[in-house]
Amino acid sequence: MRRTTIIAMAVVLGLFILSWILRSASYVTVQEHYLIGGLKVTFSAFLTLAILSFLYKDNPFYKFLGIMLLMRLSRNRGWLARWPLAFIVGTTAGLNFVRYLRSDFMEQVSATFVPLFVDWKGVGYFISHFSLSASGQFVAIVANWVIFLGVICGIIYFFFSKEHKGVFGAASRVGIWVLMITFGASFGYTVMGRISLLVGRITFLFRDWLGWIS
Repeated sequence: MRRTTIIAMAVVLGLFILSWILRSASYVTVQEHYLIGGLKVTFSAFLTLAILSFLYKDNPFYKFLGIMLLMRLSRNRGWLARWPLAFIVGTTAGLNFVRYLRSDFMEQVSATFVPLFVDWKGVGYFISHFSLSASGQFVAIVANWVIFLGVICGIIYFFFSKEHKGVFGAASRVGIWVLMITFGASFGYTVMGRISLLVGRITFLFRDWLGWIS
């Protein structure tokens, strides 16, 4: 078993070096050295394939992305854990924090401040220009009222200082439906986001690494 592992490691190392040479030969840029650019593409492809290799079965290449974190438990090789930990913390703090703050907080809050009567110019104008078109005034007004009432009912559901009975209780139940629809849409968006990431990595492998697609 140990001999097979050594052979597999040697083959992977050989392919890594070969890919580095081929990518460097075709890497054209004025911003960085071609060897550095080829190494970045090859190493990125290696990490991508290492993660995707878990679809076959658990293997040393997949464990390589997590084993360095466990080196923190080692007295002599604990310094190895600093690199993946710094990468994870730095990526989360530098990219995800700003993105989540903008998308999950600022944009959602600002999206609730909508005019309840869009482009209102009087009842006569509204009746004479009445339309069920998706870009029409009536649909825009209905959509903004749905957003406004949905936010109010959602907030009422979390208001526990008053017993949820009567109109207050009805609004609370509407808030539950709004929250469930929102969570379902968020979950669907998350799944589609993961699929988009997979498509992006596959595109990277076949376009940037292998050069099979333009």
